[in-house]
Amino acid sequence: MEAEPPAENHHDYPSTSGGLGYFHLRLLAPAAPLLLLLRSDRLYCLSLSLRRGPRLRLLAFPNRLHSLRWRRRDLLLSTSYCFLRLAHHFYSADAVRVNGRPLLRGGCPADLVVGDEVSLLHHGARYGFLVEKFVSCEGLDAAAGPCDEVLVLRAESLRKRLRAISESHDPLAFLRDSPCVENDDEDVAVKKAREEDDSLAPNNPINPVAEENLLREDSNIDQEKLEHHTDSPIAKNHIDELSRGVKGCSNGNTAQKGCSNGDTEQHRNEGCYSDGSTFFLNRLISISPDTRAEQHSGVTLPQLLHPMDSLVRVFIATFTTNISWFLDYCKVPQNLPVTIACHNKERCWSASRESRAIAPFESYPNLLLVYPRFPEVIAFGKDRKKQGVACHHPKLLVLQRKDSMRVIVTSANLVPRQWHLITNTVWWQDFPCRTSPDYSTLFSKVEEPKSDFAAQLVSFIATLINEVPSQSYWINLISKYNFEEAAGYLIASVPGLYVQSPHYLDSNYCLSGKHILHMKSSHRLFLGSVQTSVVGLSHRFHIPSDAGSQLKALSVLLSKCRINMHGTTEVILKRNTNIPADANAVSVLVADLDKFIEEDSVQLGFLPREVAKWVSPLSDLGFFKLSGFINPKEALEAAYGVTDTKVQLLLYVSKGPEFSQISGLIQDEHLHMLCSLVASLKRSLGLWRLEEVLSLFKWPETLETDFFYSASSIGTSINPQFIASFASAAGKQSNQDLDSEESDPEWACWTANHERKKPSINLLFPTIDRVKNEACGIQLSRHLLSLPEKTWQRLRPTGIFRDAIPHPYDRVGHPMHVKVAQRRFESRLGSHSFGWTYCGSHNFSPAAWGQLLPPPFKINPTEARAVSSGPRLHICNYELGIILIVPPSDMSKQPGGRRHEINDIALPFVVPPPQYMPGDRPATSLAMREAMAEASILESNSLIDLLEDTDEDILDEDDEHVVELLDCSPEEKE
Repeated sequence: MEAEPPAENHHDYPSTSGGLGYFHLRLLAPAAPLLLLLRSDRLYCLSLSLRRGPRLRLLAFPNRLHSLRWRRRDLLLSTSYCFLRLAHHFYSADAVRVNGRPLLRGGCPADLVVGDEVSLLHHGARYGFLVEKFVSCEGLDAAAGPCDEVLVLRAESLRKRLRAISESHDPLAFLRDSPCVENDDEDVAVKKAREEDDSLAPNNPINPVAEENLLREDSNIDQEKLEHHTDSPIAKNHIDELSRGVKGCSNGNTAQKGCSNGDTEQHRNEGCYSDGSTFFLNRLISISPDTRAEQHSGVTLPQLLHPMDSLVRVFIATFTTNISWFLDYCKVPQNLPVTIACHNKERCWSASRESRAIAPFESYPNLLLVYPRFPEVIAFGKDRKKQGVACHHPKLLVLQRKDSMRVIVTSANLVPRQWHLITNTVWWQDFPCRTSPDYSTLFSKVEEPKSDFAAQLVSFIATLINEVPSQSYWINLISKYNFEEAAGYLIASVPGLYVQSPHYLDSNYCLSGKHILHMKSSHRLFLGSVQTSVVGLSHRFHIPSDAGSQLKALSVLLSKCRINMHGTTEVILKRNTNIPADANAVSVLVADLDKFIEEDSVQLGFLPREVAKWVSPLSDLGFFKLSGFINPKEALEAAYGVTDTKVQLLLYVSKGPEFSQISGLIQDEHLHMLCSLVASLKRSLGLWRLEEVLSLFKWPETLETDFFYSASSIGTSINPQFIASFASAAGKQSNQDLDSEESDPEWACWTANHERKKPSINLLFPTIDRVKNEACGIQLSRHLLSLPEKTWQRLRPTGIFRDAIPHPYDRVGHPMHVKVAQRRFESRLGSHSFGWTYCGSHNFSPAAWGQLLPPPFKINPTEARAVSSGPRLHICNYELGIILIVPPSDMSKQPGGRRHEINDIALPFVVPPPQYMPGDRPATSLAMREAMAEASILESNSLIDLLEDTDEDILDEDDEHVVELLDCSPEEKE
């Protein structure tokens, strides 16, 4: 549709006279990072099309300006020496912005100078360009003098503006209420310089040149690229190239935005340091680094890996990957061992071990992709073939060097967009090498004086590589580094259905390679427990001719056994070496332990073969002692065939006689066995891990000032029950008498009723208006943010939503992919702020943190409480995060020196987060679809564009739509 400007307003449009020169305009994302050259005596029309890409057209001579016709969706640019003027006729008042400020339609044209940035909202996406520099063709003296003076004045103006913003009590209000750029008092000097300098006076126009001659050879583009047809508004291929920094780069020495020349490459590859007490943000390509505070500008992936030549091995866990980009961007050596655990629905649900790993690149022989298995217990109907709700979603990097190991926990996947175009959190810490391996750290507990960081790290990695024996060496490597000075606590989630088990039970017998060993257990030697089962009951009690007598003997023994307070009884584990088919077989015997005679015992069954293959060798080597416990009622019902459920067996693992000598005795063939043990040990996960860590400290409820969670995805099944579960795990209490000595653990527990009456937490999520105004519009966010409309409508009456405004200000307009939670307290006198901060991969959803489920069955109150009768935690995803704690002053571990404050942790969003206004609406999936439709109708009046742009069947590499568990259990879902 063509639009003709009214004749009486022709004086408001730019003129086209002046000396000869060229303006360099750098196109910004989502367009390709092209360099456009505009001659300084021309009138141009710049259009940014969804499918055709950027187009620059020469329009007319100055004397024909009054009769000029152009499309209202174009930007009109005129040049005059080293000044550039901009006008437009978009209907939307917010369609065109200059340096982030709206340029009104039909108003005074904007005078642009070097350094100004223009953005255009088109079809829901933000396009734009940067006025990079001006090159005069009429001599250096004539060009440098006036222009340099103007640039100095412009720089001074911007400096004053930035100071005013930083010193303002409310920076956002200051920016919102400030007048337009061209009316600012600070820019009067600039305008005055333009008017008074004779060398800037208009000259006679030079004859126009053909459109194909507008581009210079060294701009690295050609006419074909200008007319390039993009498949989507975000121009996926060009964004990937922009992320690599390989297109549109100048050959000069000036570092350009979005470019990667030699200087920026060297600057980017410098190393970075962190003591782990806070986290940082990734560096966006549109933000220039602050040389005075390098890491405050953000860190890059090559910086984190620097120096690359000193790396020995690398382990990465991520959701989505772009392996080729990673190898090229980080200059990964071809022979460096790199293990990448990532998500693949078919492979992760496959039962085949051959599906667990592949080596995709012949040129990188030591690069291995690993696909961790999803457990069958969370599949629909507990049938792996039906699959289920699960996601491998962590973002972890472990870098091994000879003298140190760096652990990086981030929210960014291994794809270019999330490292270059989207704000993400990055936490890391370096840990020194030990003089000798210490395997005891792999089994440390949170309540012990030493940090359990190593135990949590090795446990999580072991679950990912457990079925890839060639990667088991990571277990041994971690024991060689000292993690005692870790500044935070790792919080992991692993898919499964979990029950809480006793921390310790006394046992009298343990597995031995030669004979049944009677040995009293010691809590000091206890390392942990493994949940497994007893197999072979049907063969033992249903097929043999003497099955009846065996059942009778079993009943008598179980009736005599001692049942502990947890409803379990000890059984005897015996190495069974006379089974040719399985040299590692372990029998499970039920006997009268008060007067044990092996001949009077009854064999209940066997350990599963997958368990026995690591239990037997580790026991035979003397590294570990193992004993077992079962629920007698459950065993008897299974033996009689009353139920077809498996008999649960709890293996207790303790230090063996040779445990202290593991480092000298263990061989390479033992590493995958040790990996299986570490992966099988029960640890607190998800909500239970959060509670385990935060319960170490006493949080004064009355001193709480903030409690919020910012996530890019908020679960479908979020309700008061889940929010209350999360708040309770985070230490939230209900009773006002918080100093009471009440011993009941359920007393003062925060419940769903409390949550309904007084919401405990605020959820940060961007409004739809904020998303529409982003640099790339809705296109990046529509596949990055996930908030179902029904979740918003369900939680809307609670008033818990807050706007997620990026911080610092130069990140406004860029999507956030952060998952950050913080609970903040302040001392009564306001002299000390403390609390905790979480960052990592967990979105605010039951899939990530776990859904608390009721016990599987009700027990008789007169009976002893069975291990499996307590609440269960259903987790769908692999996740990993870090909690940084600033304890109350009376619990601080730092007796002297500067006291840490929680305010020292800079958050990636404005705090306190502003509450939604009455007309605000979050960027739900429905809201973004409607915004896309609105943008298409307003901008092009084309239904074809609407259908093409809102096709969500084609997902990008960054998609993180996490399907939530809608019902209480997989069985109910099926």
